[in-house]
Amino acid sequence: MKDIETIDDIKRLVDTFYQTVQKDELIGPVFNTVVQDRWPEHLEKMYRFWQSILLNEPSYSGKPFPPHQKLDIYQKHFDHWVNLFENTVSQLFVGKNANEAIKRAKLMGALFGAKHAHLREK
Repeated sequence: MKDIETIDDIKRLVDTFYQTVQKDELIGPVFNTVVQDRWPEHLEKMYRFWQSILLNEPSYSGKPFPPHQKLDIYQKHFDHWVNLFENTVSQLFVGKNANEAIKRAKLMGALFGAKHAHLREK
């Protein structure tokens, strides 16, 4: 196996991951309800997001949390997303960028879960 090194690697990761997500019993319905028939646009945004982070090629602009802010999701959803992502990365890649992808996913899962919990307390 090789590391995540190119935009084609990013696309392979993102496409494989979201194929799994769409069929997943816990988070699939959330994604399919929100994304609906706009999967190509969502995937393109995710390519740019991970390209910016892992390849240091700034192509994503935006704030990742706001689209998730009003969803009825909990820490278990974020934890499950992280597990699926980590499994996908580990099945496809090995190396510095693969490790960084997993690290960033875990950070996002924890941060988004904490933000959701904070918003519920208000």
